[in-house]
Amino acid sequence: MKAPIKLKVKPIRNGTVIDHITANRALSVLKILDLPNEKNTVTVAMNVSSSQMGSKDIVKIEGRELNPKEVDKIALIAPYATINIIRDYELVEKGKVHLLDKIKGVLKCPNPNCITNTDEPMNTKFFVIAKEPVSLRCYYCERIMEESEIEAQF
Repeated sequence: MKAPIKLKVKPIRNGTVIDHITANRALSVLKILDLPNEKNTVTVAMNVSSSQMGSKDIVKIEGRELNPKEVDKIALIAPYATINIIRDYELVEKGKVHLLDKIKGVLKCPNPNCITNTDEPMNTKFFVIAKEPVSLRCYYCERIMEESEIEAQF
């Protein structure tokens, strides 16, 4: 019997590694970050075995550090993700995403009659009513958004 082949992903010099992404959500993370593009090399690992999560996804982005708004969006679909900042091949910063209690201007309310979906210049606002699984309530119309509706927007 042959020994299993082990793939090795080379380390990145500068950039971001997003680890502990909920399994099968790496492509949604790429969409949030508008990746891939011609500026950044991206490595994606999906359904990787994890002692903590069973399985997880990982995204490595060479030459880019995430801004706080991007991290907030990732928290909506990958609430256990960790963000690792790499500089000169060294881990310089590591942190977990945090799902905020209020989400402003990131998602569209699925209720077509909500005031945020009219000609009124209103930014959306949602309250987080559950973190596992993620569930949100619109501040204006009180429509509940479940995790599948949230992910579909990215």
